[in-house]
Amino acid sequence: MNSAMLAALAGLGQQEEANALIRLRDVLASRGVNAELRDNNSALMVHRPDPGMPVWVFVGYGGAYYSWQNAEKRHTVEDPEGAANVLAEYIAK
Repeated sequence: MNSAMLAALAGLGQQEEANALIRLRDVLASRGVNAELRDNNSALMVHRPDPGMPVWVFVGYGGAYYSWQNAEKRHTVEDPEGAANVLAEYIAK
């Protein structure tokens, strides 16, 4: 595969990860959780309801999982509703 094809495939992977974060943000918003896309849609900053540090969410593991807390916590990108539930519970602690 030539370098142009590799670059195109890398861009496609980045777009799929960005779309997964957009879906998660939208589900969180429907639950009243404040979250905003950052860094060219490569990260999602989820604000806690009380003062405190936000939680940064990324798509990792080859695009298969949302991950946060230094990748100690994760949830499949195929289930943004479930991920939103887990994140909402996590930030409420």
